Amino acid sequence: MDTRTSPVRLRIERTRDALAAAGAHALLVPSADPHLSEYLPERWQGRQWLSGFTGSMGTLVVTVERAALFADSRYWEQAAAELQGSGIDLERIPTGNASAHVDWLAAQLPEGATVVVDGQVLGLAAAKALRAALEPKGVTLRTDVDLLEQVWPERPALPAAPVGEHPLPYACVPRSAKLATLREAMAAAGATRHFVSTVDDIAWITNLRGQDVPYNPVFLAHLLVSADMATLFIGDGKISADLAERLAADGFTLAPYASAGDALAALAETETLLVDPKRVTLGLRERARCAVVEKLNPSTLAKSRKTAEEAQFTREAMAEDGAAMCEFYAWFEGALGDERITELTIDEKLAAARSRRPGSMGPSFGTIAGFGPNGAMPHYHATEEAHAVVEVRPGEGTLLLIDSGGQYFGGTTDITRVWPIGTLTPAMKRDYTLVLKGTIALSRVRFPRGTPGPMLDALARAPLWAEGIEYGHGTGHGVGYCLAVHEGPQTISKAVVEPQMAIEPGMITSIEPGIYRPGQWGVRIENLVLAVPVETAEAGAFGEFLEFETLTLCPIDTRCIERSLLRADEVDWLNRYHATVRERLAPKLSGAALAWLKARTEAI
Repeated sequence: MDTRTSPVRLRIERTRDALAAAGAHALLVPSADPHLSEYLPERWQGRQWLSGFTGSMGTLVVTVERAALFADSRYWEQAAAELQGSGIDLERIPTGNASAHVDWLAAQLPEGATVVVDGQVLGLAAAKALRAALEPKGVTLRTDVDLLEQVWPERPALPAAPVGEHPLPYACVPRSAKLATLREAMAAAGATRHFVSTVDDIAWITNLRGQDVPYNPVFLAHLLVSADMATLFIGDGKISADLAERLAADGFTLAPYASAGDALAALAETETLLVDPKRVTLGLRERARCAVVEKLNPSTLAKSRKTAEEAQFTREAMAEDGAAMCEFYAWFEGALGDERITELTIDEKLAAARSRRPGSMGPSFGTIAGFGPNGAMPHYHATEEAHAVVEVRPGEGTLLLIDSGGQYFGGTTDITRVWPIGTLTPAMKRDYTLVLKGTIALSRVRFPRGTPGPMLDALARAPLWAEGIEYGHGTGHGVGYCLAVHEGPQTISKAVVEPQMAIEPGMITSIEPGIYRPGQWGVRIENLVLAVPVETAEAGAFGEFLEFETLTLCPIDTRCIERSLLRADEVDWLNRYHATVRERLAPKLSGAALAWLKARTEAI
């Protein structure tokens, strides 16, 4: 494939011309926007536009001689296929290795070279790491230019969707109360101002929801808070006059989205500004000339700890979601073999089932329906051009992995289940059962309050490690409340432990170990859990302890289990879980869906 037939090659060549004109040697394109979001508006999908790689995470580097995409194991197969013929090398990195591209740049570039990256989308912490690695090599980092603006014709504009309120009774804490709590945290940190850029934090603080990015009900905005003011920088026309009046009554004023940087630059030198270095960009941070305190956004921790009311609404959302899943799977099993079902059909039917449930707002991420070998790609997505038909020959069989989720006014869901298609082999059942053992092990744990999530990671991996098996992604991520399906600060992974990763009461986290055999099948069993206090036999003599309440309500298919691999206590956990699923979901179902629920929750 040459530049006459590859749009990506043409774009890379155009980028190299722009580098030469700027006197630079390399362009760094992170998967980021001015809010460091996971899901990006089209305007900031530069890495995807320039490389052709459609995964949600990855970093592109273009030098005058080479181009490389850095992606972790979740995307290796996908990236290899999408980069074919592009001239871009795939650099396979371990999950969580955010510095691989930095080390690569430092090794590739000669002394005196210049690296260009748009400072408006480069995180402050990432910028510090870049400079620390490049400056000793005599490499200059230039952040004052957006090279994509020069090479990307017809670049999409900012999203213009309207913003509305998170309705009552689901908005359990008034935004005025959240603002007061935020100001208390600012004072405790010695700050007179606080600047927030992360869109999920802003949506949570303001009790507003939007439609600016797929799947997450957020909107583009910045927020600057002082002791007596709270300025929301947002696009013109996104807030109605009535809503603006209600916001003003609660202490919020509106300003143009593009004026946030100027507002920071106008701060007096006597001010002290609180920013989160992992949640603000270098370009915005550098506008402020006053003293700066770098700490975790207080709202990031506060919104991760759901109130009792939010937890109850989430339980109700999980029941609605579970009922939708039962309706879908009842249809699926009844239609299998009689209708043509593809991975795209699964996505369509699941979305339809969820849309019929009370409070539904749509999916919380793009459904991953991976049949057979496609299930071995953790972030696989079927397309019109490439998808599988769910069918097997007589006497044969494989696994179908479905990872999906929904947004509800009362919560956000994320669930993965695996189903047998045809006759399973002993190897398939063994993998499935080992993953189930990992899910159960972490679901049952009790631990001291404040235990960092990464310290719990090995519990889910231990049954797999015992057999010499490993998976490349994290075991669990935080989940928002009618917000982002991935949120911090907690994580259950092999990440380097930091204090803010501690598991606290009210946090909702996923548990999702997996086994992936490229070219064969994939297994992942995922539930969401709520951290809750628990009484122990020691009655608090050794401090407060927590346990996980499983929130997700959907059968775990017992036909895939190799029974001899489960201990009696593991069987007991599964049977009790299925009894709860049946009790909670049966009142919401009838007909084929109810019959399916009863069949799939039979004790083993």
